[in-house]
Amino acid sequence: MALGYRFTDYVPPQDDKPGFESLLKIFLQLVTISSGDVGEALNWLSSLDKQYNLTGDEYGIGDFIEDLKKKGYLDEKPQERGGFQLTAKSEQSIRKSALEEIFGKLKKGGKGSHATPHTGTGDEASTDRREYRFGDALEQISMTDSIRNAQINHGIGDLWLTEQDLEVTETEHKTQASTVLMIDISHSMILYGEDRITPAKKVAMALAELIKQKYPKDTLDILVFGNDAWQIEVKDLPYLEVGPYHTNTVAGLELAMDLLRKRKTPNKQIFMITDGKPTCLKEGLRYYKNSFGLDRKVVNKTLNLAAQCRRLKIPITTFMIASDPYLQQFVDEFTKVNNGQAYYSSLKGLGHLVFKDYGRNRRKSF
Repeated sequence: MALGYRFTDYVPPQDDKPGFESLLKIFLQLVTISSGDVGEALNWLSSLDKQYNLTGDEYGIGDFIEDLKKKGYLDEKPQERGGFQLTAKSEQSIRKSALEEIFGKLKKGGKGSHATPHTGTGDEASTDRREYRFGDALEQISMTDSIRNAQINHGIGDLWLTEQDLEVTETEHKTQASTVLMIDISHSMILYGEDRITPAKKVAMALAELIKQKYPKDTLDILVFGNDAWQIEVKDLPYLEVGPYHTNTVAGLELAMDLLRKRKTPNKQIFMITDGKPTCLKEGLRYYKNSFGLDRKVVNKTLNLAAQCRRLKIPITTFMIASDPYLQQFVDEFTKVNNGQAYYSSLKGLGHLVFKDYGRNRRKSF
């Protein structure tokens, strides 16, 4: 007869490759910081392993690299930096990692469309029923309810199904949106030893993955802006690097409006990720530049475009990757003119964002 319990040390169950998932999370972060330089990221990972003992005797960095290749995260390319190239699987994993870090884990729901208050010939069935109207699609007819109505109206012995018996399942309209994502790659994003481009890339990748997961029917165009503005693909986001550029926000907004003008969707919007200060305009073939303070010539042209977007019903959501008070003042003014929204993030981490919705005069921290 047992008189008590005997306690022993708990030995957690070991999977066949312990440590891979935890190392992968660190590796994806390092690849983002190194702008896709796999060799540099692996060197950093080795240094962290030496300093913090990330691996053990059974599973080392060499095993991790082999697993990266076996699981489809890396391709061996001798001509590439570090001898490895990120695969599409790695690029998507980086975007998903950024999404989870910034917005938390999201569940993929339904067709991923934007709900509207309108009913009619829509995409998604509701619980509401109504009588048949001319023009209703055949698949909208609820046959069970319609046959029941026919039995009630005409009796079981002499069953007739008439137009008056038909009952239709109401559907709800879903709508699409066209989004342009603008990313600031000017030199100020790494000025004074502050790394603003890494959190900017994380926000960009999170937004791209969010739209892809939750709103697959939407369109997404991505552009970067420095002295000029040009379009890039989603797969290019992890590799973005800051250049020796000023910040031509006007060029970015003009290109964004051109891209949205070609889209036929009723809802259009712009997401802009920046450290806040426009410093450049292009006048013909020459550039007008002023990096000292906020030049009213540059600022006024930028605000004019914000107002133009408001008249065209194109809201601009600004993700401000800086904490400088005078830069935030510009973003405040810009957002008020557009009647848009703004998120403010400190460089210490993207977990804490301050959200301002000027359309509803609302402020929220999370």
